Amino acid sequence: MSLHDEVNKRRTFAIISHPDAGKTTLTEKLLLYGNLIRSAGTVKGKKSGKFATSDWMELEKQRGISVTSSVMNFPYKGYEVNILDTPGHEDFSEDTYRTLTAVDSVVMIIDATKGIEAQTIKLFKVCRMRGIPIFTFINKLDREGKEPFELMDEIEDVLNIETHPMNWPVGMGKQFVGIFDRNEQQFVQFTGNEEEISIPFTKLNNHEDLVSQPAYKTAKEELELLDEAGGTFSLDAVLAGQLTPVFFGSALAPFGVQTFIDTFISMAPGPTPRKSTNGVISPETSEFSGFIFKIQANMNTKHRDRVAFLRVCSGKFERGMTVKLARTNKSIKLAQTQQFIASSRETVEEAYAGDIIGIYDPNAYRIGDTLIEGKDTFTYDELPQFPPDLFKKVTAKNVMKSKQFRKGLEQLVQEGAIQLYKGYRTDENILGAVGELQFDVFKFRMKNEYNADVMLESIGERIPRWLTVEKPDESLFDERSMLTKDREGNFVVLFKNDFSLRLFMEKHPDVELIDLFETKQFEQTQ
Repeated sequence: MSLHDEVNKRRTFAIISHPDAGKTTLTEKLLLYGNLIRSAGTVKGKKSGKFATSDWMELEKQRGISVTSSVMNFPYKGYEVNILDTPGHEDFSEDTYRTLTAVDSVVMIIDATKGIEAQTIKLFKVCRMRGIPIFTFINKLDREGKEPFELMDEIEDVLNIETHPMNWPVGMGKQFVGIFDRNEQQFVQFTGNEEEISIPFTKLNNHEDLVSQPAYKTAKEELELLDEAGGTFSLDAVLAGQLTPVFFGSALAPFGVQTFIDTFISMAPGPTPRKSTNGVISPETSEFSGFIFKIQANMNTKHRDRVAFLRVCSGKFERGMTVKLARTNKSIKLAQTQQFIASSRETVEEAYAGDIIGIYDPNAYRIGDTLIEGKDTFTYDELPQFPPDLFKKVTAKNVMKSKQFRKGLEQLVQEGAIQLYKGYRTDENILGAVGELQFDVFKFRMKNEYNADVMLESIGERIPRWLTVEKPDESLFDERSMLTKDREGNFVVLFKNDFSLRLFMEKHPDVELIDLFETKQFEQTQ
């Protein structure tokens, strides 16, 4: 098969949602339909001992939430599918943001009982910022929820994107009857078990028991209204990120999931060209290249290993090949490589643009690194670093364990699990996180993986601003404007609150302060 055919078979996407909207459940169903698992463990099914395949870390098993982004690869109806199941927990948005740089499209799950929630808005903004096509699955139709038109209006108003319903629900909750599949021109009946009965629109009048139901009559009127007043469907508008196709269903039932997957995979884009310092790189360029968007330590507790997750951006990867690490210009042989279905992994011999592979990290890689085959040296646009909101001083509980403490701290920071700042002059270790749960995970992993108990002392919420000067005047800073350095050696001021920040700006208008989040957003939209 040619490089062109291999690349066009790839579908690489992330599933994003608010916590508990049904994201891991939908991922499980995808694996089930891909014949990869025999039974889907619902995420909260702790008593049965059935854990969701994609939630593999010990802490995730205890809490029933996805904390790190899982990566899964499997063949599906002639396509090679790479799913990135992102953490829905709001404290893990930084890992989620980075994951969104490695995908070509996104499935957004909305809970029909709650509508759009804060986390969905945050993640959606990042997708819009990067121009990623978005497909929407409105979940939990088998529970009483918001009216379909209300949900559609909410998506359009809150997220500022046009919608096009690909199917339309008949009833909800206990009165849920099924969906009109507009794409396939059929009615799919909900039976309450895993069986779905499909009836072509032309034969619906033969089913008196169905068409006589009040919920059916209401939905049919709504469907006619959509056909008359709704806009026409445009795949170009979807691929440009201006229109989102909307599907209704229930991941847990499961109902409407298979139709959704089949339609989504046939419409979703294959690997797209990527920006680099050498211009735009086509996925069909013959030389292999890719970038690292995530590093995970200790995926296998029996072997203290580190795995770097790499998005292949162009060409063909072959196990054992020698590539160049653009940041250092050093050659590295990629001998130990894997693809994943959560905790089970298989050695991968070859991969193509669009694939996500795990490569053994001998402590050489950083998040955002570019690997290249051939003579050219270039880097893919760096991954955004998202400024933390919460900061805590960290020390080892037991001084005798300082070696383990240093090793754990260095590895978890390099992995991107947490950010590290050093107090200027004091050299104190200060951790920065996007949310409180990141500190819990850090503490848990330091103890479990590095045998180092840590003490965390909060310095509260802070507003970080980067300085452009190489040697700032120390006398300008105090406890309300703490001077620190990030791991790259850049000076960062941690302001106590908005008032402290404004006061500093009034007093020292000549000191340039950089808000990293705004800068990154600006760079991405250029």
